[in-house]
Amino acid sequence: MAVSDIPVIAALDHKRYMLLALSIAEMSIPRSTNFRVGAVLVDEGTNEILSTGYTLELPGNTHAEQCCLDNYCAMKEVSVDDIGNILPERSVLYTTMEPCDRRASGNVPCTERILRTKSGIYGGIKTVYLGVKEPIIFVGENTGRMKLEDGGVICVHVGGLEEDILKVATAGHKRDGEIRSATGKRLL
Repeated sequence: MAVSDIPVIAALDHKRYMLLALSIAEMSIPRSTNFRVGAVLVDEGTNEILSTGYTLELPGNTHAEQCCLDNYCAMKEVSVDDIGNILPERSVLYTTMEPCDRRASGNVPCTERILRTKSGIYGGIKTVYLGVKEPIIFVGENTGRMKLEDGGVICVHVGGLEEDILKVATAGHKRDGEIRSATGKRLL
């Protein structure tokens, strides 16, 4: 989704930003081997949407946060290793699901990618707004939020959309058992 195609969202309207991330997650192809996740990178100082990403948007087994950061780097024509030097001072990330701390594919976990941004001149991503905790389906208990907080990133749960997020995230999965394990109740 082109950033220029996104309607203006009021500053600090966390629910609207999460709804945007959810609509972006719906662009991901449903597969039984991935969660459909959406991410939005925002400069909270100017309320500018910097980039978006969704699961499998880019080649390979790519996650939403990874695609969002890679898309921003591509737009700015810099290496992902230099992202911390180009991110605005008040950069925040909205993601429909807690960033992963372990990848079964062997790719760099999203938490590590986010923490690497902190090595830049403006301190990288300061806050991650989360829609839901990652269900234990693929890699077991995810400690992404804890790792981010230990690394100095503030994590904030944006509530009220959990059921919608999990319905989108688990499209293509065996619905009942997986959604129940993620929420403790049946959603369908």
